[in-house]
Amino acid sequence: MERKPFAITLDPSSSLANHTGNWRTMRPEYSDHLPPCNRACPAGENIQAWLFEAEEGKYHEAWLKIMEDNPFPAIHGRVCYHPCQDACNREQLDEAVNIHAVERFLGDLAAKNNWKIEPGAPTGKHVLIIGAGPSGLSAAYHLARFGHQVTIYEAGPKTGGMLRFGIPKYRLPREVLDAEIARIEGMGVTIHLNRKVEDLQATIESEKFDATFLAIGAHLSKRAEVPGKDAGRILDALSFLEKMEGEAPPKIGRRVAVYGGGNTALDVARTAKRLGAEEAIIIYRRDREHMPAHDFEVEEALEEGILVRWLRTIKQIDDTTFTVEEMALDQNGKPQPTGRFETLEADSLVLALGQEVDTGFLRNVPGLEISGDGVIQVDHRMMTGCAGVFAGGDMVPAERTVTVATGHGKKAARHIDAYLRGTEFAKPASNPLASFGRLNPWYYTDAGQSHQPQLVMAKRQVSFDEVVGGLNEDTALLEARRCLSCGTCFECDNCYGMCPDNAIIKLGPRQRYKIDYDFCKGCGLCAEECPSGAIDMVKERR
Repeated sequence: MERKPFAITLDPSSSLANHTGNWRTMRPEYSDHLPPCNRACPAGENIQAWLFEAEEGKYHEAWLKIMEDNPFPAIHGRVCYHPCQDACNREQLDEAVNIHAVERFLGDLAAKNNWKIEPGAPTGKHVLIIGAGPSGLSAAYHLARFGHQVTIYEAGPKTGGMLRFGIPKYRLPREVLDAEIARIEGMGVTIHLNRKVEDLQATIESEKFDATFLAIGAHLSKRAEVPGKDAGRILDALSFLEKMEGEAPPKIGRRVAVYGGGNTALDVARTAKRLGAEEAIIIYRRDREHMPAHDFEVEEALEEGILVRWLRTIKQIDDTTFTVEEMALDQNGKPQPTGRFETLEADSLVLALGQEVDTGFLRNVPGLEISGDGVIQVDHRMMTGCAGVFAGGDMVPAERTVTVATGHGKKAARHIDAYLRGTEFAKPASNPLASFGRLNPWYYTDAGQSHQPQLVMAKRQVSFDEVVGGLNEDTALLEARRCLSCGTCFECDNCYGMCPDNAIIKLGPRQRYKIDYDFCKGCGLCAEECPSGAIDMVKERR
């Protein structure tokens, strides 16, 4: 007897018997899309993946997922400018997920529990790294995971580079920095301090290194031609901040002027205030809109009483008197002189006008292409014009941030590993972007961001205690659970429950689902109701 269709019998087995899948013109397919936070991360973290582990309370697994890409979660959770949060789709729903705060929580938890990463099986290859800053340390970490022997030569007396000598303690406590560097040393990485390389080519030839990674950073401060500048007490920003790591802080007087508009200028002014300066004033030749410093740092500085003279440039210094000219922005946003002058009083001036790279030690290395400011040209592998010599961080054309430098170290390590093995590293193609329009936000509960506590103002102005606090376990867990899992199936069972033909088959925890296309009629209800946009409707292939 001929069986009647499901629409009449309501018998689930009738759809399979009648092969209702043959009616289909479109088919649903599970398809991961790239979360915008992942795409925006300069260190290349799989943010959505480690947030997924964190929201389950699996903190060690979440930390391990971060450590696949970034060896500094506790550091980045404090000093990264979190472009991931700027890209977060949740921003269009209520507030972005406080990603860097959860990362900091995991990094601090790792230090507390002494979590470690084991090195890879030894390969017999030896890599030299010049510089123990974020890029060099990142490369060392990843190369050690590949099993290569790594030696770092650091010209300074301590590790960390700009992490230590460019970022004040109130933003990055030194015990946090030391703990994450110690973990890398614990993997077998050898670091020689006060070891300045004068001639790289001679060092490579005499010590028989198989590959080299250059990561010395930009440690030469740019100077300004200011008439009469030798009459006053003039410091450069990097020297000023570096002296903060010594036994005695620099002497600056009661009134300090800082010339520049970047994050380093703000760090110097805020540090001067903590050293007891009654007045710390920033002189910047453009307006706030064009200031390169990050807006939240400007806000923190203004809250602490830092003064800013916008649209001003120094024309003359006479002992403690500064003559500054008022500037006006033209239609292209460039400052132009107005002929209007004023005087300011300051006991010292700190120049924060940017940095350059010292490349004198590379003079005998063949094939290098170096620009006037010391920037080295590299190819897609981060390799210079000299085979086996790679470079990253502030030495190559890129944005100069800690996170970018860390990402360079990882990228270079992957290509160095391939070079040493005689292969090529090919980065897998990225999935399409998971846009907000693919999501079903009505499935998510409105929940504002868990904000981090801040040190009271009275202590901020007089101490180097950390200004921004961290999340506790409750708030970190809540924040991780705010992730929308953009473009990635998180096994919510919506497709399973919504399918009118029972065509969705559950494969078990973390195995997701498969579709029985004998049942599926291509109605698209599963794709329409997927909260994270992890199902595509594609034209049927027959």
